[in-house]
Amino acid sequence: MIEHADLLQLKRWNTPTIYNGWEQITKYDAGHDGFNPEETTDFMPQMGSMVGYAITVVIEPGNPKHVKGNPNAWKDYRAYVASMPGPKIVVIQDLDKPTNYGSFWGEVNSNIHRAVGCVGTITDGSIRDVDEMCNAGFKALARRLSVGHAYSTPVKWNCEVEVFGRKIKPGQLIHADKHGFLAIPDEDVKNLLEASRFMDSNECNTVIAAARSAAGKDTDQILKELNEASAQFSKATKEKFGKQGEW
Repeated sequence: MIEHADLLQLKRWNTPTIYNGWEQITKYDAGHDGFNPEETTDFMPQMGSMVGYAITVVIEPGNPKHVKGNPNAWKDYRAYVASMPGPKIVVIQDLDKPTNYGSFWGEVNSNIHRAVGCVGTITDGSIRDVDEMCNAGFKALARRLSVGHAYSTPVKWNCEVEVFGRKIKPGQLIHADKHGFLAIPDEDVKNLLEASRFMDSNECNTVIAAARSAAGKDTDQILKELNEASAQFSKATKEKFGKQGEW
């Protein structure tokens, strides 16, 4: 867990910027781990980025047996959601995929979850009532839209789930926007803000500055300055993290 003020600062950047910082501090393979390998759709891109701790749940809307299988499912699930620290992002694994029989999310569930500290969802199933979800201030990355809810009773929760090809554990920090999402390993959370801030500044002070100052210069001069800026970027990154930086 990190300070809420730090979460607010992480939210100021897009997810690729956070990834640039994360890849410098992690022991994992940043080219394959952390973010979603399968395509997602952000149905509320105007809401910008969202950041929060994972609330995990599994559903199977196409199976009516779950409705009678656990009559206390909704009550127990909501108690779990309310008990976890926020801000929270609900991560849902839909067992019906690739077929979709119904949506867990709509106007009612969005408002209920918003009331207990959830800011949005990542679901490999569907959502509905998009305008009403926006009105509730609840962001969603999902596979598709749906008309009905079918049997969207929670099947199990507070467990590891897999969505869009990425496994996510309960309580894991997530950063998400229209590009997709990044699930941060617990050991990388502490230094994530500093690393992201450094890499963003490093880009602005070197390669981006050189590229933006190209107007009116001949090609040889432009290439010379870009090569110098690229070397400066890599040097600063290596001095800070011991790794060769890319953009």
